[in-house]
Amino acid sequence: MPLSHHPLIKEFPEHKEQIHELKMTNNHFSDLMKQYEELDKHVFRIESDEEPTGDDYLRDLKKERLKLKDELYSIIKEA
Repeated sequence: MPLSHHPLIKEFPEHKEQIHELKMTNNHFSDLMKQYEELDKHVFRIESDEEPTGDDYLRDLKKERLKLKDELYSIIKEA
């Protein structure tokens, strides 16, 4: 399976405009989005063997990424 990043715009294309607006106007959303993007990049580096690590650590990072994505989506839905 090819590796890929999971940017919010790709995950929620139907909310592209809302994501952009929230990123520009909501500091909390913007901070969470930065955390999500950094975590996504970290997961990608591990999956592409740029940063070898254990499976448990990768699983925990993916869980954290999913938690952030859920929190971001909640904010998007409320907007």
